[in-house]
Amino acid sequence: MKAGPILAGLACRCPACGKGALFKGYLKVRPICEVCGFDLRAADSGDGPAVFIILIVGGFVAFLALYFQLNYTLPIWVHLVLWLPLTAVLSLILMPVFKSLLITAQYHFKASEARNSDTGHED
Repeated sequence: MKAGPILAGLACRCPACGKGALFKGYLKVRPICEVCGFDLRAADSGDGPAVFIILIVGGFVAFLALYFQLNYTLPIWVHLVLWLPLTAVLSLILMPVFKSLLITAQYHFKASEARNSDTGHED
């Protein structure tokens, strides 16, 4: 049974079969799925995962920092000790997941890079 695109993305699995590992290492995409043989060389998420992480983790940590500052009036060094490591850890945990989700969405929606040669216009 084929896994849905969201489940395959969350599990960091091949977008085609949902079983093979998508990454070889931390963020390096495998060239070919070891289970189904799907060619993953064209998979490219670009800067998308970083943008989502900045917005989601940044908003979450900023909310927490503001909440604690307004309710407990913490010194700046406490904020640095709390929020910088939390931001780094959350970003490192979420990066492979978001990269996998974007690659899986790219496959699911049959997205590909635009090519100028396909437009029929001469530059």
